[in-house]
Amino acid sequence: MPDTIPTLMRPEEIKPISARFEALLAELDRILLGRPELHKMVIIGILSRGHVLLEGVPGVGKTALIKTLGELLNLQFSRVQFTPDLMPGDILGTNILQETESGHREMIFQPGPVFTNILLADEINRASPKTQSALLEAMQEHSVTLLGQTRPLPQPFFVLASQNPIELEGTYPLPEAQLDRFLFKLYVEPPKADVLERIITTRRHGTPPQGEYHITQEMLEETFRALHRVFLPQAVASYIGRLVAATHPGSDEAVSEVNEYVNFGASPRAAIAIAEAARTAALLNGRPSAGFEDVRAVAPAVLNHRILMGYRARMDKVDSRQVVDALLTKLDEVTMGLPKSVAQV
Repeated sequence: MPDTIPTLMRPEEIKPISARFEALLAELDRILLGRPELHKMVIIGILSRGHVLLEGVPGVGKTALIKTLGELLNLQFSRVQFTPDLMPGDILGTNILQETESGHREMIFQPGPVFTNILLADEINRASPKTQSALLEAMQEHSVTLLGQTRPLPQPFFVLASQNPIELEGTYPLPEAQLDRFLFKLYVEPPKADVLERIITTRRHGTPPQGEYHITQEMLEETFRALHRVFLPQAVASYIGRLVAATHPGSDEAVSEVNEYVNFGASPRAAIAIAEAARTAALLNGRPSAGFEDVRAVAPAVLNHRILMGYRARMDKVDSRQVVDALLTKLDEVTMGLPKSVAQV
């Protein structure tokens, strides 16, 4: 990235981009009923060039959301159903011994479904840890290394994964290193009664209608370039840094909930994720610079899976989402830089 600060976007540049994704969100809301906030967060995750993990009980529409989004974005799409017998080669691909026209035998690489733009990792925590780890390099470096040869993945590349709550039978919790590679973890709650009524009266057999509005890859690339020009003020950057640092027990600004219930706080990757997602939220809201409200909007989805809770939290039935809420409530957006002992006087 260049060292110079890019020129800020003008309102006439922002308006068509934000309108484009307002139309996309409206289309998502028309096809999949009842979850406009969830849809917006998934869009923010993708435009931030991050991976998104959706968690919810079976049957609440996680897979339908990802499949529909893949169709509306007009990107190459692959789906892998994660099961206990799935092997890494089933995702990454493998080398197969084949006979050439000249009669010689050569090892020919057969790409796996990971060589795509959008990979739907369906029920990702049904597979064994060995298979889950096959995605680590792909998610972080956007490449696959097999037998000493590294092959780049198509761009853009996103992993949109669904998982069942870890309390359900037959699940393998994702390790912290892999969770940290997901920009967002979003919870998909069961639909309310009025939404269920609309589903059974307008969706025969639960089949959603076909999408009519689509985003082209050129539009997506234009949006990525525009996001580079969204400004992050120094005060907002400082707030992000303090917020992530405060997730660590014993830090200067850690709140009581962190010190009581958290074993390990969020990584530096979380600060980067909040900054990028806040820029995206600002652009979708038609603003050329990110603000504190954008940080508050995206921080829970970035932090809730990056905070490792302790034993006492399980005893008191406190989860990471409650800790993040406490941080956002108690941590001041702007600090005067006073020592903690002085600030508390």
